[in-house]
Amino acid sequence: MRRTPAPVPPAVRPGRRWTATVLAVLALLAGTALTVPGAATAAPAAWTPKPAPMTTPWTNQVPVDRPLPEYPRPQLTRPDWANLNGIWDFAVTPADAGRPAAFPEQIRVPFVAESALSGIQRRVTQSDKLWYKRTFTVPASWDGQRVQLHFGASDWRTTVWVNDRQAGAAHDGGYDAFSYDITDLLNRGGTNTVVVSVWDPTQNGGQAVGKQRLNDVHPHPGGGIFYTAASGIWQTVWLEPTAAAHITRLDMVPDLANNRLKVTVRSAGTSGHQARVTVSAGGATVGTATGPVGTEFSVPVPNARRWTPDDPFLHDVRADLLSGSTTFDTVGSYTGMRTVGLARVDGVPRPVLNGQFVFQTGTLDQGYWPDGVYTAPTDAALRFDLQKHKDLGFNMVRKHIKVEPQRWFYWADRLGLLVWQDMPSMERTPDAAGRAQWEAEYRRIIDQHRSSPSLVMWVNQNEGWGQYDQARIANEVKAYDPSRLVDNMSGVNCCGAVDGGNGDVVDHHVYVGPGTTVPDAGRAAVLGEYGGLGFEVAGHEWYPGGGFSYEDQPSLAHLNNRFVGLLDGIREVRLPRGLSAAVYTEITDVENEANGLLTYDRQVVKVDEARVRAANRALIDASRSPAAPVTLPTGQFRSLRVTTPGYTDRYVRHKDGAVSTEVVNGGSAALLKADATWRIVPGLADASCYSFESRNYPGEYLRHRDSRVYKEGGSGDLFRADATFCPVRGANGGVRLSAYNFPGQYLRHYGAELWLAVPGGTRAYDSPALFAEDTTWAVEAPWTP
Repeated sequence: MRRTPAPVPPAVRPGRRWTATVLAVLALLAGTALTVPGAATAAPAAWTPKPAPMTTPWTNQVPVDRPLPEYPRPQLTRPDWANLNGIWDFAVTPADAGRPAAFPEQIRVPFVAESALSGIQRRVTQSDKLWYKRTFTVPASWDGQRVQLHFGASDWRTTVWVNDRQAGAAHDGGYDAFSYDITDLLNRGGTNTVVVSVWDPTQNGGQAVGKQRLNDVHPHPGGGIFYTAASGIWQTVWLEPTAAAHITRLDMVPDLANNRLKVTVRSAGTSGHQARVTVSAGGATVGTATGPVGTEFSVPVPNARRWTPDDPFLHDVRADLLSGSTTFDTVGSYTGMRTVGLARVDGVPRPVLNGQFVFQTGTLDQGYWPDGVYTAPTDAALRFDLQKHKDLGFNMVRKHIKVEPQRWFYWADRLGLLVWQDMPSMERTPDAAGRAQWEAEYRRIIDQHRSSPSLVMWVNQNEGWGQYDQARIANEVKAYDPSRLVDNMSGVNCCGAVDGGNGDVVDHHVYVGPGTTVPDAGRAAVLGEYGGLGFEVAGHEWYPGGGFSYEDQPSLAHLNNRFVGLLDGIREVRLPRGLSAAVYTEITDVENEANGLLTYDRQVVKVDEARVRAANRALIDASRSPAAPVTLPTGQFRSLRVTTPGYTDRYVRHKDGAVSTEVVNGGSAALLKADATWRIVPGLADASCYSFESRNYPGEYLRHRDSRVYKEGGSGDLFRADATFCPVRGANGGVRLSAYNFPGQYLRHYGAELWLAVPGGTRAYDSPALFAEDTTWAVEAPWTP
């Protein structure tokens, strides 16, 4: 499960001008940080991390004095920078206190105070304020340039001082990057001191908080679906020299229909500058164009190689900031030439990638770590979870209620995963100030990740948590980034959530699922959460004996059978009836949640990778080449014959209300023949499926109840759903009958009785032996016309 580190980029000498190719290398390769001499002080020998409750393969690979050394901003690269991660002096004061006179502790940045890797590992509440301090020097080679101090993210209200002078306004937000131009605060040629304070109210505030809660930082029972809080600096802190006029962001939108890349070059300190953007592939220029800064213009990209999960090809991008013949700034970047949209495919609204529908199968990814809490211990660890999605055959990942560092998006871009990005939720419906803060932070997050080719959908809210103005927010997000899909509410069927009625998808949560989500007139149907199959691996539990899941599995064999059965049910039943995407809960266990395909420490893959990969590939392939739907002759009488070898003379019949199989032949009694005859009618709950009405008891139907199958009459939604079955193609021309309200569970004969059987289930009639044969039926001429 360990990964070999990527090659180390060449050393960079301050002040040297670099080509676009080298800039791309800086962005694309992981390895030793590109730092400048004198940028940081060495770590004191006295500092040590705290023991992690669980160790990942990377826990002991974290450098003390320069953790996470990789370039932190892969879509806007420059050759010179200085990493300030490492050991900082640390103090905690009351929330309303000023700067402390002493900093008696030390913390390893950028790991949060609650984590073992920080060296602090204790609870932080709204009554606390965190204080950080360190010194640095600015290289002489940076003279004449502006110096930017960057924070990848810090949760929540962060205030920065350099040499005892505040660097701009305090930053409110836990998930977006922010920066200060500290040039005028520096002691050039001498030592500089930076002090940072952070106050984080976690769920006691009105801000975006996601899954964080003020729980004990050490393993403990309970916690449910909420986890350890993450307070303070949690992403890379770094310095960068720039010109006074410099590029701050590249907004890139591929336009495949017109063979071009639409680009807006954002900047600071500019007046009348132009931008030149060059796109290349494999070192060869494919297009270049010049346009005004801050205004969209187009770069030709003829016959572009499309970015897809199967072929995640990235084009290199270089942007030059110009004034006349002078180049003031050059940055490197990359793009994936792909488009995302919604289209009607065979009359059904579907999400399309490059104009083609492909089923999106992925997992819920919470982004928690037992050693680093909110921060992956290394870049290799950050990549690992995404690589595991690929190994398991998934083509999508839903980043749940958290926003990761920009390097996570880089790995998703490079590996080829479609990303659904949640906006982290609030604990409660916010007041006016809370709404303004949440929406402003959401816009900043969109801005920072809008050029990532992997990101295909924004998920605004989840299960009604902190919900408000769903329709307005969905419309505004769509207007702000029209190049992507928008989900106004994930889990509209759950927990008091209110559907805004707009956006691009109807999103249900069904545990265990997969449920019966269907598209509406203008929105695709997606399953934003399902699964939750649990298995606790001894020796790999966060709190031994404290794990929970939505459905515990007695063995790994059952887990594999059950999970593959869910994937097969989606492919066989729900895909043909309009489902376009499904998100399994979840990629790893998280604290006491034992729903993961991997353990929380990433040491054990619970499922059979090859088998899961094959099931996912079959699902994806089925969406590209859909089979013709299975149809049955409605309004006609038919009999259902067993196809299991050795039992092919048996038919489905009812007797005294219960349904079983029995041998029927020409010499059988007339009553038996009538009992074994059914009229096929459009499904009582869904006319695209079917119901089976008794020949000699009109108005009574084949119906499952508590998994046993009966012949019953009735009314109401539950009865109609129980009496509806959806046909799936079986072997040798046979038909499998999936329960409408339990897709992926099939009508099965077992011990001559009829049951609703679950692939991978734990009951006797779920036995894997002859499962496919026992659930396959021949639809034949009726014994009683």
